[in-house]
Amino acid sequence: MTVKNPLIEGWYADPEIRFYAGQYWIYVTRSFTDYKQQLNIDAFSSPDLVHWEKHAGIVEMADFPWIWRAVWAPTIVAANNRYYLIFASNDIQDNDQVGGLEIAVADSPAGPFRALLKKPLIDRFINDAQPIDAHLFADDDGKIYLYYGGWGHCNVAQMNPDMDGFIPFEDGTVFREIDIPGYVEAPCMIKRRGRYHFMWSEGNWTNGSYRAVTTASDSPFVFAGPRTTLLTAQPIADGPGHHSCIALNDEDQWLIAYHRRIPGDNEAGHRMLCLDKLIFSGETIEPVVMTDGLRI
Repeated sequence: MTVKNPLIEGWYADPEIRFYAGQYWIYVTRSFTDYKQQLNIDAFSSPDLVHWEKHAGIVEMADFPWIWRAVWAPTIVAANNRYYLIFASNDIQDNDQVGGLEIAVADSPAGPFRALLKKPLIDRFINDAQPIDAHLFADDDGKIYLYYGGWGHCNVAQMNPDMDGFIPFEDGTVFREIDIPGYVEAPCMIKRRGRYHFMWSEGNWTNGSYRAVTTASDSPFVFAGPRTTLLTAQPIADGPGHHSCIALNDEDQWLIAYHRRIPGDNEAGHRMLCLDKLIFSGETIEPVVMTDGLRI
């Protein structure tokens, strides 16, 4: 079976890939430089990673009357027999502006997603992290962590059982900063064979400097080991980043979903969804080789 890149026609970014209800799902940002065209989240589903069905506008935006500028960077997790979607709103620049990270819930991975709260989940800067680019990670012990942050700062917090707030850590803090030199935005976490692989994006999302980096640890909170540039510009494409990963089966086959640019296309919003292989060498991840198609 051959998966072609880009996966889908059109401009989309920030893919989060999951497997729910017997299908693969990718939740995406509508990629426009005019934020007013970016006022809902789309999803795509597929039984085989080849044939994709579009689910447009999966969020009931009437539940979020304070959102006026943009929504983007969705993340999702299954819990309590429901599906919880977190996304960024309004690109707030300080604590006096309304928006931040929103949370919605649905009974189906296709939505419709309705507001879980009557306010943003996180509406202010904590540890100097802009409340954007969320990533939900479910650990083996059932704990669900929220990683998020822009402007060079990343926080992690543990979601409570109802998914409408947070559980303080043992030291009483609610938000811990992940200290990663070079971090810009777009955190992502996976766990393989007991090791946590933390990933993030660096550079500028509007051009070919964008890239993804990773490091590993025995802890989901502290990362001090060597780092690997996971995605970077190659002859086939520029500016790859803001990705997510999925294990295909028990044979340790992994895929990475990400967006990338056509070399020489300087339009900031022109980002395309792609899938490629994520290959481990021992306990480290090898740099991803971008392709125009891959065999699964």
